[in-house]
Amino acid sequence: MNTFKDFISFNNYVGLAAPLNDHIDVGTYPDKTRLKSEAVFIDFYRVSFKTNYINSDLPGYDSENPKPITAVFFNNPGSAYEWDLDDKFEGYYLHLSRDLIDKHRYLFQNYLEYGYHEALFLTKEEETEVINLYQFLIKHYRNNLENYNVLLASINLILNMVESYYRRQFKTDIKVYSPIVSEFQQLLRDYYKGPIEGIPTVHYFAEKMHLTPNYLGDVIKTYTHKSTIETIHEHVAESAKTLLKESSLSNTEIAFELGFDYPNYFARFFKKQTQLTPKQFRAKFKLID
Repeated sequence: MNTFKDFISFNNYVGLAAPLNDHIDVGTYPDKTRLKSEAVFIDFYRVSFKTNYINSDLPGYDSENPKPITAVFFNNPGSAYEWDLDDKFEGYYLHLSRDLIDKHRYLFQNYLEYGYHEALFLTKEEETEVINLYQFLIKHYRNNLENYNVLLASINLILNMVESYYRRQFKTDIKVYSPIVSEFQQLLRDYYKGPIEGIPTVHYFAEKMHLTPNYLGDVIKTYTHKSTIETIHEHVAESAKTLLKESSLSNTEIAFELGFDYPNYFARFFKKQTQLTPKQFRAKFKLID
């Protein structure tokens, strides 16, 4: 499987123009872009805006009446993807190196880790805004490359605008995203019914659901107004309350039952969640002498 560690080799493979910089590469898709490829890996971030785009792997694709769409796609380092398109498409691409993201952390947004599975479908107004932003960035990339601050500010604006569009998509496409919330909540309820692997984590549930942690977290927060970890901790605390009220297990036994490695950590966790120590909680319910 091909792995592309730099813009030059990837652009040559796809048929894009040679990059002008090792950390930022932006441009328009040419007429002769590679339409089919086996799975490849890239070692950088891609933000791809495509119009007149038809792909049978996308949700809602109808083989009897394939309609072109306009959407933004992301690829993050280490993710594999392949494509098989019937016709050419138009649009813009933005490549960002790992070093750029690591050095300028304010550019880093959760959605850059959503993975290839999640496309962003744009409204007409959003499409116009994205095109204007890309054109502004391309102009300064080609004519003002030495002014790095302008490029960084433009990239930051594109990423923040797209993040806001994702929040809109999460809220408006309930049929797609509410099942994700329901599945997460069911997995959380079932967690202590079988063998456990310590305290439940966001990564555990994301892996079970074949999603990235950041993607899962943003969907959960959009619908519940709580972060994934807050929801998990609330569930652990409620499970602890049930055991403290209804079982004869000691506090130490309950700590291990819930996946805590150390009873003291359980005590601190429980107090943070309930403002009471396990002993105080039991005393409040008159479950100890």
